[in-house]
Amino acid sequence: MKASRIAAVGAVAATAVVVLSSPAFAHVTVQPEGAAAKGGYAVVDFRVPNERDDASTTKLEVSFPTEHPLASVRPEPVPGWKIDVTTDKLDKPIDSHGTQITEAVSKVTWTADGKGIEPGFFQKFPVSVGALPDDADEMVFKAIQTYSNKDVVRWIEVPEDGQEEPENPAPVLALSAATEDHHASSGSESSEEPSDDASAAAANTSASSEESGDSSDTTARVLGIVGIVIGAAGVAYGVLAGRRRGTAA
Repeated sequence: MKASRIAAVGAVAATAVVVLSSPAFAHVTVQPEGAAAKGGYAVVDFRVPNERDDASTTKLEVSFPTEHPLASVRPEPVPGWKIDVTTDKLDKPIDSHGTQITEAVSKVTWTADGKGIEPGFFQKFPVSVGALPDDADEMVFKAIQTYSNKDVVRWIEVPEDGQEEPENPAPVLALSAATEDHHASSGSESSEEPSDDASAAAANTSASSEESGDSSDTTARVLGIVGIVIGAAGVAYGVLAGRRRGTAA
């Protein structure tokens, strides 16, 4: 009886968690993979849930803030989606590692080649961005979500401090404090975007470390087994020797 009551309570609690957490996830959001430090580079994921039971999400348009133009915006290919990057002239050029940038990405559009995001699913759209501004605590990316039934949801309302969350909030990227590896100055060498070679070297180093660790674990296990076998043989020898002494007496 007690077990059934506990199960019932657990089911109710689990349902409550789902119901309470669903509205928070029902928005288009942006989250960094790791940290998004001021003045540095980061990979951010635009997370798009499907809120319809009878239609799929077939298009996502994300506008990039013009008040903080980014010199580098590189979307990661997403299977089943076509990507279009729109650039515009800047009213005021920006300096990026000693180079004057006169254009910046103003919008990235993902259009489904197939079914898109079907009911009950969500999709991540990763983008490498930088250098992030060093004079802001957050960046607002307004997004427009289009469904296969032609419904359009505009996630463009900017949340205000101290106010209730709007019905269709825009994705907001919170920026963390600059670190020693990513100084606040976007012109710093330590703020440069990691190269593919550097990423590959890091991956190789990690793989080598894992292989070394696996080898060490294997050696330790073998030595441990050998020690057990030798110990067991010693005990057996001692018992046999004792029996021989007893017989001789």
